Amino acid sequence: MELGPNVDLRMSDRALVERVVARDESALAAIYDRYSGMLHSMVMRVLRDTQAAEEILQDIFFQLWNNAVKFDPERGSLPGWLLVSARNRAISRLRRFHRVGMEELEENMVVVSFNIESSLSQEQMVRRVKGAIEELSEVQRQAVELAFFEGLTHTEIAERTGEPLGTVKTRLRSAIESLKKTFRP
Repeated sequence: MELGPNVDLRMSDRALVERVVARDESALAAIYDRYSGMLHSMVMRVLRDTQAAEEILQDIFFQLWNNAVKFDPERGSLPGWLLVSARNRAISRLRRFHRVGMEELEENMVVVSFNIESSLSQEQMVRRVKGAIEELSEVQRQAVELAFFEGLTHTEIAERTGEPLGTVKTRLRSAIESLKKTFRP
């Protein structure tokens, strides 16, 4: 997308969304430039399919174009909203092929209240997340990576690692609790 002459790259996400609501395509292009790389990377980690990731990315920005008025900056950040939408779409796509159980996905959610509007903030968040994951034990880290980055269910993780299902569930639950404590406001 090409930025219009009236878009200042330093504009806040809130201002850009307001311009998207007013149907300013250059504001959508600025948001795309700001967050598409991060979204594409996350979707690729879940799906490992370039074409599917690009389709989801296109859907996310089409959704933003059509529903920007529904975005409420008081409830969370724009990149958080986009990331949740992209992750949900990626997991839904996996679910069609792998029948992932919804209760496992909800059980493993971590809510992070952090404004990642600027690239500096994004870098800080990435470092924080990597650091928090590195603090987990090796077996917890493996379970988290398989669940979140490969979209595997508890059962699929148990099959892949050769560990009992109860052990996998316990490791994930304790890892998620640890991560929640790290990101609690």
